[in-house]
Amino acid sequence: MPAFTHRPEYRALIGALREARLKAGLTQIDVAEALKTTQTFVSKVERGERRIDVIEFADFCHAIGIDPGALLHEVIGARPRARSRSRDPVS
Repeated sequence: MPAFTHRPEYRALIGALREARLKAGLTQIDVAEALKTTQTFVSKVERGERRIDVIEFADFCHAIGIDPGALLHEVIGARPRARSRSRDPVS
């Protein structure tokens, strides 16, 4: 995946999608057919050449039989949260 196009979290998420697809025993063609798209699209997503939006992410997850929220939490939710800044009360 091109390092300049995606944050590490995005690469991890796409990697988890690919791993889940393989674990489900599905080919890129299987997923493409479920998404009514091409195998090339699925390949480009998995290689990081094509970014997907949140709706496409959810569709991809459903096509491979996993819960999008669970996968997102597994990959992104495990990282430390940014500390919130406390605001001084306005007088």
